[in-house]
Amino acid sequence: MKKLLLPILIIMLTFTGCNMDGMREPVDPENTEEILVTIPSGATTTSIGEILLDYNLIQSKTVFKMASKELEADGKMKAGDYLLSQSMSTDDIIAKLVDGDVEINTFTFTIPEGFEIRQIVDRLESEGLIDRESFENELANGTFNYDFLEGVTSLEGYLFPDTYEMRVGATEHQIIDRMLQRFDEVFTDAYEARRQELEMSMNDLITLASIIEREAQAKEEFPIVSSVFHNRIDQNMLLQSCATVQYILGERKERLTYDDIAIESPFNTYLNAGLPPAPIASPGKLAIESALYPEETDYLYFVVKKDGNGTHVFSRTLEEHNKAKEENR
Repeated sequence: MKKLLLPILIIMLTFTGCNMDGMREPVDPENTEEILVTIPSGATTTSIGEILLDYNLIQSKTVFKMASKELEADGKMKAGDYLLSQSMSTDDIIAKLVDGDVEINTFTFTIPEGFEIRQIVDRLESEGLIDRESFENELANGTFNYDFLEGVTSLEGYLFPDTYEMRVGATEHQIIDRMLQRFDEVFTDAYEARRQELEMSMNDLITLASIIEREAQAKEEFPIVSSVFHNRIDQNMLLQSCATVQYILGERKERLTYDDIAIESPFNTYLNAGLPPAPIASPGKLAIESALYPEETDYLYFVVKKDGNGTHVFSRTLEEHNKAKEENR
């Protein structure tokens, strides 16, 4: 028995070595599609292996760690954004990370709070970042798997306003998805719990937030403007938001005419009680937070002050409101 032990051990070691070498081969030699992978600053060999395994770029993090040690790459792999594929071997990936062959071809764009989808499309097209027809097709027919979109028929209001950096060559689908992902990041579990506490649908909440975004200007007034609309909804009053009529018109008129506020549309809050059927713009975090947590007031009206600083006079009664309008013509 003792004489057989050594040959068996040699065979086992030989087999294990061959198997380990095979696990350094590409995950899929035929799949050359590049994946953008971020290696954070301070990442260890172990954590880098976990990241690569999560993206299915290596077969084993243990083998990755062994290969890194053999190639003397421990502590030498650099942080950054890399384009990697399943057709690369473990050794190839290690070499690229050691060389610091990062992907730096990116572009940025900024979407301001209160932009409508039409304005977002116009801006991205004017900056040469999208094909309008492809982008609009993705808006209408693209599949985006986010819980907050359940029951939503339009992405208006959900393309979160922010500054984005993306890889050159990003598709229209990827651009939209990144903006929806940002919305998902901002809309925390605490926000969701508060939404349920208010017994508001996601559609109604973001619709209200979009109106607040378009009506309020001074940051400190967002929760107060929110309180006005919450109070009006509670009292079954017309919201009478100029912003909803501007959405119908497709332009931001400084003053609406009587003909404007008489336009037949489900978005006209001068004619229809309650909230319009969908958001009218993309609200930012402050507007969403204000819709969720309005100031406690008994205000029912507001009018912009004539001093041009964007603040409002808030009133409790129609008589007070009419007086404020006269004083701020």
